[in-house]
Amino acid sequence: MKAFVMKEIGKVGFMEKPIPQVGPNDAVIKTTRALICTSDSHTVSGGIGPRENLTLGHEAVGVVHEIGSSVRFFKPGDRVVVGAITPDWGDPASQAGHSSQSGGPLGGWKFSNTKDGVFAEYFHVNEADANMAHIPDSVSDDMAVYCCDMLSTGFVGAEQGYIPIGGTVTVFAQGPVGLMATAGAKLRGAGFIIGVEAVPQRQELARTYGADEIVDFSKEDVVQRILDLTGGEGVDTAIEALGADVTFQSAIKVTKAGGTISNIGYYGHGEFVHIPRVEWGVGMAEKTITASLCPGGRLRMQRLLRVLEMKRVDPTLMTTHRFSFNDMERAFEVADKKLEDVLKALIIF
Repeated sequence: MKAFVMKEIGKVGFMEKPIPQVGPNDAVIKTTRALICTSDSHTVSGGIGPRENLTLGHEAVGVVHEIGSSVRFFKPGDRVVVGAITPDWGDPASQAGHSSQSGGPLGGWKFSNTKDGVFAEYFHVNEADANMAHIPDSVSDDMAVYCCDMLSTGFVGAEQGYIPIGGTVTVFAQGPVGLMATAGAKLRGAGFIIGVEAVPQRQELARTYGADEIVDFSKEDVVQRILDLTGGEGVDTAIEALGADVTFQSAIKVTKAGGTISNIGYYGHGEFVHIPRVEWGVGMAEKTITASLCPGGRLRMQRLLRVLEMKRVDPTLMTTHRFSFNDMERAFEVADKKLEDVLKALIIF
């Protein structure tokens, strides 16, 4: 089969690999759609260290090609979505309620980290019964593929932000994850949502997904503007969806005492992030900082698919580019370098 790989830090390309083999609890999926994620760029630039000929990608849907002898809920030919995070569900971390950390910190993140990812004609899924979900007939592959990461990560930012019904929320950065955090905040019943973004196209999408106000960091002081919009109180919940020290600090500064900073950003650069001491109440302002990695698992995927099936959110509005898998090198270049106003690039197999 053909696979798109990270050959070494800073270098990508195609190579031939054997079709994966299944164990008793596993499945092999024939890929139909995939999405390129900014974290793929972080990986290629060395964000998780050197990798050699590692197949990239963690967002994909497809058709079941082969199942292991112990797989009960799926059969060849089923359309399925697979979470970007594929935990080991018997691990103590999973049993403690932190499945994304099974096997150690970030251990549920296997695709294009500790095993080959999904940018291939076929890909392997561990614990298939627990890590895949059937795609309803009314949900297209183009839409279902957003469940793998963008919906799951964006929504967990809202879920772990403990947004009170009618509460105030700021979402820092309106890239794909931030946009889904904005949509998630609306679904959670937020009364007033502020999106922080400078790109006009993303500002407009943020409004579509539920932002009531947009703060443009290229034109105004973000912290002061948010404080002004909230009558000087700050917000109940600040969601950091970028992964940058400056936005992390701003999130803490605009969160009211007793509020929550929900971090879903991937910090791909720099050695440290910093907590502003005074705005943190010198450590005593009762501001909770939560950090979440995209939840996976069949139940999670089923719930996200239900959101799509019932037309609560349409993530395909974020699809700005479409490429065939044969054009993957160009697709990755466009996504990696943020060319042509790309937001999300869909790969068609």
